[in-house]
Amino acid sequence: MGLVKEKKVIAETGITRRNLAILRRKGDIIYMASSNGTYLYDLDDIINAVENDPELKEKIWCKDSYRCADLFAGIGGIRLGIKQAFGEQVEFVYANEIDKRACETYKENFGESPYGDITKDDPADIPDLDIILGGFPCQPFSIAGHKNGFDDEDRGNLFFNIAKIIEEKQPLAYLLENVKHFKHHDKGKTFEIVKNTITDKLGYSFNAKVIDAREFGVPQKRKRTFMVGFKEDVTFEFPSGSNNHPSVGDILQSDVEDHYYISQQYLNTLKKHKKRHKEKGHGFGYQVLDKNDVANTLVVGGMGLERNMIEDKIPDDSYNNKGDDLSKPNKEGLRKLTPRECARIQGFPDDFKIPVPKTVAYKQFGNTVPVPVIKNIAEKIKKILKEN
Repeated sequence: MGLVKEKKVIAETGITRRNLAILRRKGDIIYMASSNGTYLYDLDDIINAVENDPELKEKIWCKDSYRCADLFAGIGGIRLGIKQAFGEQVEFVYANEIDKRACETYKENFGESPYGDITKDDPADIPDLDIILGGFPCQPFSIAGHKNGFDDEDRGNLFFNIAKIIEEKQPLAYLLENVKHFKHHDKGKTFEIVKNTITDKLGYSFNAKVIDAREFGVPQKRKRTFMVGFKEDVTFEFPSGSNNHPSVGDILQSDVEDHYYISQQYLNTLKKHKKRHKEKGHGFGYQVLDKNDVANTLVVGGMGLERNMIEDKIPDDSYNNKGDDLSKPNKEGLRKLTPRECARIQGFPDDFKIPVPKTVAYKQFGNTVPVPVIKNIAEKIKKILKEN
């Protein structure tokens, strides 16, 4: 029996490393692990295994559609961007999200609920995957966990659940998302462990870039870290953006209901708060947007709305300086963004349904990703997969 290196098998047959892993799991080929972590194979044995199994042959040599997992799915922003890029060439076969209210919105728009705890799912029970997607929580790692490997320690860090699924399913590619300062989180240790886990332990490429949503047609200052990699040794470049985006004024709704206007009493409180911080040399406080500019980053919580106030028409029953009730809409016509306007600021189409109360919707759109950014990255991923 003459065993040859993995590189020679790939060069001779065109098979991918991922599909070699599929054959290994099936147990129908002869192979041996080498000391450096790669594999040695019997070349003829691999060719025969593929040629004698029509279903396997079609699966390995031809890929017309891609099976995706939507991890930490939220309301489905990543899924929507992937779908816009891949069209009918993508199928979502697994999704998970632990927030029940986010699952309501997801189900309303995609017809299925991703509700579930990823820590309780066995990766072996998840369907075969081609692309793994996920905006995972940013958590610190213990030094012990990093030294002992992700199978034994740091079970509380949810990134390792993604790593285990990648290890088990050997997808063609992954797309992960995190906060803009992810590279510097925990003095850079978090980023390094993620990168080293993906490259050294899983054998995938790793490309990371901080992208501003403004560069991809979104009227919002929103920077996030995106990570993309492939099982094969390919060159990937993130998409280049431009300054061609709509302004806040372009996405505003007309005839907004009065309850979106803040009360005069609340506005007085915001002004006092801003004045105090200004006197201390701080830049904190509410902000009225220039309708010809873009919004500040949508975030979860009150300040996410207070730093994105809109000056609109003054409601008829607003405060008028004649001793009226201070709980009425303010005399300056300042209001919060509506959930639909938040959706538009994140690049969601108007046919995206919002079935939850507005307080919940604000949280969901503050937590999600800008859809056009995902679409542009996904188009680059699609191009790589088609060419390789």
